[in-house]
Amino acid sequence: MDITQRIEELKKEIRETPYHKATERHIGLLRARIAKLEDEQFTRTSRAKGGGGGGFAIKKTGDATIVLVGAPSVGKSTLLNALTNARSTVAPYAFTTVTVIPGMMKYKNAYIQILDVPGLIEGASRGKGRGREVLSVVRGSDLLVFITDVGHEGHFEKMEAELTKAGIRVNEDRPKIRIEKKLKGGLEIRKNVAQEIADETIRGIASEFGFKNAEITLKEKFTLEKVVDAFAQNRVYVKAIYIVNKTDTSVLTFADAQVKIDVGKTGVHLKGVRTNFPTFGVSAKTGKGLDELREAIWQTLGFARVYLTKGGEIDYDGPFIMSDGATLADVANKIGTEFATGVKGAKISGPGAKFPNQEVPLKTIVRDEQIVTFF
Repeated sequence: MDITQRIEELKKEIRETPYHKATERHIGLLRARIAKLEDEQFTRTSRAKGGGGGGFAIKKTGDATIVLVGAPSVGKSTLLNALTNARSTVAPYAFTTVTVIPGMMKYKNAYIQILDVPGLIEGASRGKGRGREVLSVVRGSDLLVFITDVGHEGHFEKMEAELTKAGIRVNEDRPKIRIEKKLKGGLEIRKNVAQEIADETIRGIASEFGFKNAEITLKEKFTLEKVVDAFAQNRVYVKAIYIVNKTDTSVLTFADAQVKIDVGKTGVHLKGVRTNFPTFGVSAKTGKGLDELREAIWQTLGFARVYLTKGGEIDYDGPFIMSDGATLADVANKIGTEFATGVKGAKISGPGAKFPNQEVPLKTIVRDEQIVTFF
């Protein structure tokens, strides 16, 4: 029996097993075995097909890398051309893009690399339609832009399903768990939050992943699936936004409803579409909604522009682009290791400062358009 067959057998057993307290541990072990097999399958197929080779080995450049994810012929290449300096081939038939096409978008002094990849189709997680190569590029991204066109809004769910099978978690936080290995003592479970999952179930899943002696601390409420994700080695967590292209009209048609939208407005409720995150109606062909999309990309990446002072003057032309959660110490290190070694502190003005030239510790989180003087 090959890996795919083994996975299907385990999934079949899960479907046929009623879930309750008495079967919780057994189902948890089955899910853990599936996760291990899927990781093994992904690794084997990637090696067999050369991983990111064959036109899929693209060096990450700029301040962040975005991947356009969508089915064939939804307008990814047109969108890439509209947002960047790329000239990706556009044609009215499927699979025009057969490799990775890079482009660079400059926005608010940030250089954002955008990659157009072949269309993601059902079965991509099993290697169909260059799926493994596409997913290897997706796994290395800082942000995904899911794109579909009017009338195919249900594709969002299908694309997410393929990514989930490949160990990619979209718009999910990494499980808050601490695993401290020990030489003896077995598996000790500690909980900061009351859990519905039994300790024995958690121990069983940990053992399945090879943990024999460890202190395991759960810092949030866990589901069975999240426990498995916490121990799996091949999980990637990436942010995403969703766009519906070709919205030259303002009506999106669904099987049982019509939803009117204003092109470019965020947070639109689209029936059957992920609504916890920004969803945009755009037209890559006419340019409608693209300014709002650029701003959404900036906001979702959580970038901050940091302006340094030189000789008492503020350098507004060359800000340092910092990622979400970056500190003043990170800014100093980005300037250079030797520079950071000599820095004792910093003064800030603008956003985040209580008054101009406020002296703050280097662990201070930076804010967008903050002015910094190191000393």
